[in-house]
Amino acid sequence: MRPEIAALQEAMERQGYIADPAIATALFLAREMRRPLLIEGDAGVGKTEIAKVLARLLDTELIRLQCYEGLDVSTALYEWNYQRQMLRVRMAEDEGKTAGEIEDLIFGRSYLLERPLLRAITRAEGPPVLLVDEIDRADDGFEAFLLEVLSDFQVTIPELGTIRADHVPYVVLTSNRTREIGDALRRRCLYLYIEHPSLEKEVRILRARVPGASARLAEEIGRFMQALRRRRLSKAPGVAETIDWAQALCHLHSEHLDRETVAETLGCILKDQHDLRELGAGELEAVLAEAAG
Repeated sequence: MRPEIAALQEAMERQGYIADPAIATALFLAREMRRPLLIEGDAGVGKTEIAKVLARLLDTELIRLQCYEGLDVSTALYEWNYQRQMLRVRMAEDEGKTAGEIEDLIFGRSYLLERPLLRAITRAEGPPVLLVDEIDRADDGFEAFLLEVLSDFQVTIPELGTIRADHVPYVVLTSNRTREIGDALRRRCLYLYIEHPSLEKEVRILRARVPGASARLAEEIGRFMQALRRRRLSKAPGVAETIDWAQALCHLHSEHLDRETVAETLGCILKDQHDLRELGAGELEAVLAEAAG
């Protein structure tokens, strides 16, 4: 491994993120080449956390755009503060200003509500980290608009003109693959796919993120999660659920896994009624046996 990538990997670990060489390399290249990084993988494997760690390492602001079905340009880019504008219009009319003077007054930057994309472009204190989270939840039209923004890092506001980025942001996009991302956006980005972690990596994550868990408990949790993911589940639990479960077990002062405690805390790791029912119908014993053996 190259020294600079090894150094980044160690820096990420100091921030509590256990990264394998592929993750560290992708993040290093995205940072050095100033290319957007598209990260795909199942929910809970640590995609969003990469952007948070990058912002901490760079000591810069993290600006997050959470995508969802129906997300439109105004919500992601900007809106006018209509209430302030109307108040200023009334004041200007009382002052006897003309229509042209009023228009100049109310369509200024002070009346603009910056949403995440515009905020990432206009930030004057240096480049932020722009996290476009779950881009697969947005529709094709918004994806096309985002591609245009990422290509030029500039936006045009009819009343103000074109605004260009003084500092090109670092961009991380995440996707849970609920729909396919278009080829044009994929070509614009570097790409990283994150799998569920190996047993060794998952135990290391637990030791780093849940220091209150004993070495024995962390190992048993890791083995249980590995065995659980081999079952046919509607929603396989990710690392986020593993961490939540370990924290819950620490609150319960558990030193090791036993059937009763596991059965009572399954809601920490399984978030689907069908999965809970299936595991409670006899599969739990098999998972525990596999994890123990």
